Amino acid sequence: MASTEDKATNKENASSWKDSFYNPRTGEVLGRTASSWALILLFYLVFYCFLAGMFALTMWVLLLTLDDNVPRYRDRVPHPGLMIRPNSLDITFNKSDPLKYSQYVQHLESFLQRYNDTEQEKNEDCAQGEYFLQDDTEEMTKKACRFKRGSLSFCSGLSDINFGYSEGKPCVLVKMNRIIGLKPRGDPYINCTVKDNPIQMQYFPSEGRIDKMYFPYYGKRAHENYVQPLVAVKLLLTKEDYNKELSVECRVEGSDIRNDDERDKFLGRVTFRIKVVE
Repeated sequence: MASTEDKATNKENASSWKDSFYNPRTGEVLGRTASSWALILLFYLVFYCFLAGMFALTMWVLLLTLDDNVPRYRDRVPHPGLMIRPNSLDITFNKSDPLKYSQYVQHLESFLQRYNDTEQEKNEDCAQGEYFLQDDTEEMTKKACRFKRGSLSFCSGLSDINFGYSEGKPCVLVKMNRIIGLKPRGDPYINCTVKDNPIQMQYFPSEGRIDKMYFPYYGKRAHENYVQPLVAVKLLLTKEDYNKELSVECRVEGSDIRNDDERDKFLGRVTFRIKVVE
């Protein structure tokens, strides 16, 4: 008798479980009728369409406030950092083995391709010592001042294709990062020092000057042909300097560009190590 009652109870439980998914008597699916499901789906469809529309409207309004050529907020990078070429902060090579310094020579040669006369003839012959200010135009295309690699003299790779590496007097190119609208005051120049072991250096252009005519920069999109002004530093190492790791620090001097921020070692300065093995 108990067994018969258990079977009846199991049948009722199975029927109740099936009815929770679909009830043939009321036509409900998961406890809701077709009209109820339709209203819920319609509500969420309208709700999410509204959210998508609000997001699209917000993005459209935001894009209206942006300039295609100039970032809206630039206050976090008011001063440029310094970088060197070859692109290494630890330069070590054997001056007697071309394979040891060929990577540096190739990098310098590749980097200076944009400074060839054939490329720079497309740019303007600007007046020295003055900012090259340009008015806004509908096309927003800005002209750039010439910087020919020949102005780097012995570090141009023209008279010495090895950039001094074969003779143990290597050249290092120093450049400032691009900052849109930057107009440095004063007469900026690059000055390099070697810690605890003073050595002689040559600067090209003369005295490591960075002419004002290369400022301001108007942005990558508007200033397509712009190339950063370079300062070449030729380290006149002697035999006493070989086989030593020298720490060289280069700074932008003579202007209002910051170079003493202890929190940012590359702001207005750069430090690299160089070791020449004889």
